Amino acid sequence: MMTPSMAILVTAVLCAAACSLLGTFLILRRMAMMTDAISHAILPGLVAGYVLANGPNLLVGAVGATGAAILTVTIVEALQRSRHVDGGSAMGIVFPAMFALGTVLVSRYFSNVHLDTDAVLYGNIEFSFFERLRIGDRDLGPQSIWVMSILLVVNLVFLGLFYKELKLTTFDPGLAALLGFSPAVVHYALMLVLSVTTVGAFTAVGAILVVALVIVPAATAYLLTDRLLVMMGLSIVIGAVAAWTGYELAVRIDASVSGSMVLMLGVFFLLALLFSPSQGLIAKQVRHRSNARRFAVDLLLMHLWHHERSTTAASESTIGHVSAALRWSPDHAGTVIGRARSRGFVEQERDRLLLTDAGRSHAVAIVPE
Repeated sequence: MMTPSMAILVTAVLCAAACSLLGTFLILRRMAMMTDAISHAILPGLVAGYVLANGPNLLVGAVGATGAAILTVTIVEALQRSRHVDGGSAMGIVFPAMFALGTVLVSRYFSNVHLDTDAVLYGNIEFSFFERLRIGDRDLGPQSIWVMSILLVVNLVFLGLFYKELKLTTFDPGLAALLGFSPAVVHYALMLVLSVTTVGAFTAVGAILVVALVIVPAATAYLLTDRLLVMMGLSIVIGAVAAWTGYELAVRIDASVSGSMVLMLGVFFLLALLFSPSQGLIAKQVRHRSNARRFAVDLLLMHLWHHERSTTAASESTIGHVSAALRWSPDHAGTVIGRARSRGFVEQERDRLLLTDAGRSHAVAIVPE
């Protein structure tokens, strides 16, 4: 039998998988904050659903919220295509306006209704076990698991059917148009699926965790690989592991489950940012230092080779003159000379430096023609 802890973990993992799959394409399309815009802009739709159903109703509220999300995406795209504002500015204009509209409607018509802002922001994933899906007298289990399972299947089917189109319009929309694919249609299809996923996950885990699960796992995977399918797989794994470790952290320190999951997502992103073999800050620093050392040795060899057959070769090849000519400190010059000698490029006779055959060949190879 499923326990409350298991219900929380399964809900979080399913949500992470469903959201991070779409997040991969949002990151590549540089539309990371669209999820944030949608999650804030659905409030008018929720209010409309409340009015139509004469009270709280999951299905009608979801339809209203999805409609508001699609409207938000449409307006953002229209503003962006007008070329008066860029994509980021368009989102910054539309989603506060939509959120404000929802707030005005709530304060005007439902001022006597209590809205739990903590539940809206942080979600109620802790109570996912107790929100059951019942058909007649039959209890089918936690409602959030069913919702997120269906959304995950929908996303997998969508990506499976339109993977080629999504990939092509993401990396080269011009070529896609020439080949007969409509980048606009593919884009709106992606936004529609994102809107439905955001609304469904919003009710289960809250706005903050939805945005984090869409963006952070994909952004982390982007630092670790440049292959799309691998990036999609890594984003699912990162999101799922962050959900599990975040839950364990929340239990140990008695903190918010959603907040702890977001915290672990941030930790994993920081680790990737620092230690990614290809794009990590530490790896880049190591490569920078390695290139600097290699360049210094090459510069020494070029100097010696250039003056090797000149009448001033005897003076130009002294350690002191090399240090002065290349504007190196004595310590730095000694370090570079040591590296060149260890690689068999130079020999030292008293205070003079002489190229070896290997050093001469290397200098000839790197000297521009």
